[in-house]
Amino acid sequence: MKALVLEAYNQFAYKDVPDPVLRAADDLLVRVKAAAICGSDVHGMDGSTGRRRPPIVMGHEAAGEVVAVGSAVKRFKVGDRVTFDSTEYCGACFFCRRGEVNLCDDRQVLGVSCAEYSRSGTFAEYVVVPERIAYRLPEGVDFVEAALAEPAAVAAHAVTRTPIALGDSLLIVGTGLIGLLLLQILRVSAPGLLVALDTDPQRREAALRFGADAAFDPALPETANQVLSLTFGRGADHAFEAVGATAPLRTAIDLTRKGGTVTLIGNISPTVELPLQSVVTRQLTLLGSCATAGEYPLLLDLMAQKKINVRALVSAVAPLAEGAVWFDRLYRREPGLLKVVLEP
Repeated sequence: MKALVLEAYNQFAYKDVPDPVLRAADDLLVRVKAAAICGSDVHGMDGSTGRRRPPIVMGHEAAGEVVAVGSAVKRFKVGDRVTFDSTEYCGACFFCRRGEVNLCDDRQVLGVSCAEYSRSGTFAEYVVVPERIAYRLPEGVDFVEAALAEPAAVAAHAVTRTPIALGDSLLIVGTGLIGLLLLQILRVSAPGLLVALDTDPQRREAALRFGADAAFDPALPETANQVLSLTFGRGADHAFEAVGATAPLRTAIDLTRKGGTVTLIGNISPTVELPLQSVVTRQLTLLGSCATAGEYPLLLDLMAQKKINVRALVSAVAPLAEGAVWFDRLYRREPGLLKVVLEP
């Protein structure tokens, strides 16, 4: 089969590689129809994250058609349209038995190669996944849209982690892909005040289109007062930090009310500076949110009902053979380029 292989850091080759084979009786062989480029792939291609060690076929946001099933597969048949979680979990460890599959002791992520394991991903014509992480696509959701189910589920998991009450005020710091998906999910589920912060004017405009009540530039000195004026001088009840760096984390903490919650989703930087005294003396709760844990059915249903619009977040759909070009454009942060979906 053809695949886009990261052969060395910042060096791709579109080439023939061996066809994958079913590894276990509960595996599915899926013909990939659409595979989206994740920001973690873009950050990983230069070696900075240590989680994309070449050679590796990256990719973990995808959808396709089942072309073969293992002997123990019960829920799927050849021809089914599916998407799948990015996380392969064992289903048997302490955390899996609690439903915390994203914390599995033997967790592996599609398209990731690190010190612990190497797992081929979805920038290829075929991929093998276990039945337990796959989900059938509802009518009305196409393959390109379904390729964004994974980041949408990541955003939804952050919402489920956060103790939001009816009417709570919500702040999103960072309106890239996850932030914009988060905004749409929050607008559906939490009708209180929803404020977005981003330094990019185009992303602030997008936030307003997707339902934010207000959108401000966190770099401007008047922004803090603007947020406070909308929240009765207290700050937001809950903030979501969707970047993963010191400055936006500080903004989220500063603009959350005493006793409020800051949910951390972004992880661009492995370490950040934390304003400890502000967190302690204002009794804030910091929540980490990792991957997904059962949110796929909800997100696919929202997509099918057109309650969230993922298609509007797709900047380009291109052949997998052109993947290296699109990786380069994303790596250079080409203006206006948000999400690229590749088709094998």
